[in-house]
Amino acid sequence: MKALSSTSSGRHRGFTLIELLVVIAIMGVLIGMLLPAVQKVRESANRLSCQNNLKQIALSFHNHHDQFGFFPSGGWYDYSPPTYSNGVPAVGPAQQAGWGFQVLPFVEADPTWRGGQATTDAGRAVVAIGAPNKTFFCPTRRPPQTITYRDSYSPPLTGGDITHALCDYAASNKDGTGVVRQFDPVRIGDITDGTSNTLLVSEKRINLAYLGQKQTDDNQGYTVGFNLDTVRKTTKGPAPDYRAQFGDGNGQFGSSHPSRLNAAFADGSVHTIDYNIDPLIFRYLGDRSDSQVISTSDF
Repeated sequence: MKALSSTSSGRHRGFTLIELLVVIAIMGVLIGMLLPAVQKVRESANRLSCQNNLKQIALSFHNHHDQFGFFPSGGWYDYSPPTYSNGVPAVGPAQQAGWGFQVLPFVEADPTWRGGQATTDAGRAVVAIGAPNKTFFCPTRRPPQTITYRDSYSPPLTGGDITHALCDYAASNKDGTGVVRQFDPVRIGDITDGTSNTLLVSEKRINLAYLGQKQTDDNQGYTVGFNLDTVRKTTKGPAPDYRAQFGDGNGQFGSSHPSRLNAAFADGSVHTIDYNIDPLIFRYLGDRSDSQVISTSDF
């Protein structure tokens, strides 16, 4: 019988270096083709989640109106904490905290609105200020986030540091012509342009270089009174988020989404708005009573 040689076909030949490099190159091309598709699917899911958040917020405004007869106000000042009276949250003009605090009972956060298990009104305010709510965050930008720094409320609540739960959404508008205004609540009857023509809440623009750090328009969080953290201007057009060594959101609406930001209108509907919208049209959208009728095709 003939002996098998060492070069018999029964032995397996390994990859050569060139073949291995070719395989790696092909895998790299495939990954390069697949990654944008994965990112696109992820962004699509994130945008939908963000729109759902805004839908819930818009519904919470209407539930607030149904229960109390008016929409949430923008609160009082940037140093105004949530207002309690003997453990009961104030409503209407007496509530110094902003709209984000006022809608808590209608976004499944009634225990936070009531101040948790705290036994003093100051303690209840501290609980509410520091409790993040997933509904207030766009997943394209960040998960729920808090920051902690020296108590700057007047009068102080803790005498030390205090944690603030942040927010990615802002109401219309800081110019004073919108559905959410300082001190005094607005009623549906005050929106003479029609609820479907009037911006309610949208995403806010921020400088991503300072995400999660104390910055002028993203530090006091969702409970703050009439402040750029939660109320933005429609006299300035929207713009996407950016990164820079200096600067903040410039009082503008905006987002981390490409091309368009999400927005809830006073009728409860949710739309997307092009960053390149005509600034005059955007100003009209933010004004509840300027007698301008805007079509969805305009934005």
